[in-house]
Amino acid sequence: MSLDDLYRETIMDHNQSPRNRRSLEHPTKTVGLLNPTCGDQLKLDLRVQDGMVVDVGFTGHGCSISMASASMLTEAIKGKSTDEALALARHFKAFLTGTPSPVNLGDLEALQGVSQFPSRVKCATLAHNALEKALSQD
Repeated sequence: MSLDDLYRETIMDHNQSPRNRRSLEHPTKTVGLLNPTCGDQLKLDLRVQDGMVVDVGFTGHGCSISMASASMLTEAIKGKSTDEALALARHFKAFLTGTPSPVNLGDLEALQGVSQFPSRVKCATLAHNALEKALSQD
């Protein structure tokens, strides 16, 4: 199995069996974003306590890239500090523009091929943009 095949499998797995795809009952932060280019919609709920992301969920609809990316992101940030979560989002976005990441991106690395399709980068970063917006709210 090639690395590309493994990446495709990872994306399809997260799209078909998304992790944390649910609304939180008592989120401390909620952000909804729309990608007007393709119509992807995402709502990200966070429960932040003492500077830690203690729970996260997302709902919405869109292409396999945006939904898989949201699933991967929610898995990666749960239990992390808000600073670590923001850093991950920023490193991932830079990674898609060809900048090597100094942190382990985990399953998010499966999305590296998206960088070849600029219109799809917006799909892959929708959840990350929602995270940045949510964590910048007071």
